[in-house]
Amino acid sequence: MNACVQKSVLRQPVAKPLYADPVFDGAADPVVIYHKKEKKWLMFYTNRRATDEKAEGLTWVHGTRIGIAESKDGGATWDYRDTASINYRPDAGYTHWAPEVIEHEGVYHMYLTYVPGTFTDWNHPRHIVHLTSKNLFNWDYQSTLPLVTNKVIDANVYRLPDGTWRLWYNNERDGKSIYYADSKDLYHWQDKGKAVQARGEGPKVFRWKDQYWMIIDAWKGLQVFSSNDLLTWKLQEERLLEEPGKGTDDQAIGGHPDVVVNGDKAYLFYFTHPGRAKANPAPATSVAAKRSVIQLVELEYQNGKLTCDRDKPTYINLKPGKKP
Repeated sequence: MNACVQKSVLRQPVAKPLYADPVFDGAADPVVIYHKKEKKWLMFYTNRRATDEKAEGLTWVHGTRIGIAESKDGGATWDYRDTASINYRPDAGYTHWAPEVIEHEGVYHMYLTYVPGTFTDWNHPRHIVHLTSKNLFNWDYQSTLPLVTNKVIDANVYRLPDGTWRLWYNNERDGKSIYYADSKDLYHWQDKGKAVQARGEGPKVFRWKDQYWMIIDAWKGLQVFSSNDLLTWKLQEERLLEEPGKGTDDQAIGGHPDVVVNGDKAYLFYFTHPGRAKANPAPATSVAAKRSVIQLVELEYQNGKLTCDRDKPTYINLKPGKKP
């Protein structure tokens, strides 16, 4: 068998789902980063306690730690690794949600949503805290970001062309709008107010095809915005992952994504609640309705817009490097 034929035979599309958490079956809110020393890709995610059948109210989405999965084959397959060792847990029943992880000058930075307890409802404060690490597994607290309210979630950080940094987040006290803050050094932040006129969470900003993009979870598919300056954002009419797919556990809308731009390709990591498919929803309080899994699709660019086909076979082989 010649090399070209052998390569095509061995190359397989990613599985659906891409990853399911073996502990609580509640993986959500993924972010992917390369571990330089171990030469692996790591996925950090909110580790919801979907299989806790005794959970009262919304306690199953609280009291969570951050799960870590690893990939040795460029993102095609993932195995459970551990939970992140985060030394910020001042409250009993502490909750860690929606990590953002970046690397700068040999230091890893995490911007984490922290909730001070395990609660039955959504009516409690949450903050975004800054942590640092040398190895991606052990994290030291640096500060709580001075953002506009005490009810903020879902940080996303991107380096601006002038070398400074911008953080987008969800301000839950303003109708779950997307706000932003700026920093010169990743440690000191100044809130700048509303970023886009839209309701949504899990903002993800990246550069691809010579422009900037923001994708947010609008709870009815992923809403897409484009920009030339990272300040003025134009809404794309079509949403991504709004219509159900046909693959295993992929019949529900896509939620809270990460995007990895690698070479000329861009990959969208997202999560679904398989039991919340419109065609056949599970009972609201059941484990089937609570469980969530990570899925993957390659982004496409057509006529100035982002698209994706969740039923098209997805191939991935991420190469080491910094995520933009």
